Amino acid sequence: MTAELDRPARRHDPERRQRIVDAAIGVIAEHGVAGTTHRLVAAAADVPLGSMTYHFSGLEDLLEQAFTVHAERMAVKYEAHFADVRSRDDVVEAVTALIHADADADERDWAVSYELFLAALRNPALRTVTESWMRRSRGVLERFVDPTTSRGVDGLIEGLVMHKVLSTGPVSRAETAEIIARAVRPTTEGAAQ
Repeated sequence: MTAELDRPARRHDPERRQRIVDAAIGVIAEHGVAGTTHRLVAAAADVPLGSMTYHFSGLEDLLEQAFTVHAERMAVKYEAHFADVRSRDDVVEAVTALIHADADADERDWAVSYELFLAALRNPALRTVTESWMRRSRGVLERFVDPTTSRGVDGLIEGLVMHKVLSTGPVSRAETAEIIARAVRPTTEGAAQ
């Protein structure tokens, strides 16, 4: 009986795993994948270092979970952004606003996104995350344009956002709207090439 009394009470923390994942997203945003360690994530989540190996099989597992959560959150924002779109003109305006308002994403969100894209180049498990995210984005666009155009517009969005985030002289809103309008403009069968 005294041994039971001497043992410290186990802390009930049902949100610990999610807190670790959220902390990992923050650490990735601040330090990049290369600088993300169990120790940094545990400190950011305010959990014992042993919690890392209890909840995740390793750093790659933690990164995969963090990127999956991040991609899901970004996809939900993306889908909500197109909720009121009804026409091709609406698509042009929505995509332009998405690019220039960063899809309600901040620099931290984009830093994590670009870290995911880079990490996915070398990690097939992360390619599954990026492919699922891209498929969802294209699915939204396919409500308004054909699948081939959807793929092109999705790529344009990624590229134009990257240019906006990384450039010292980004494309103007009017130029972005024209680029998107050209991309979604219906083609005329048999027109001169």
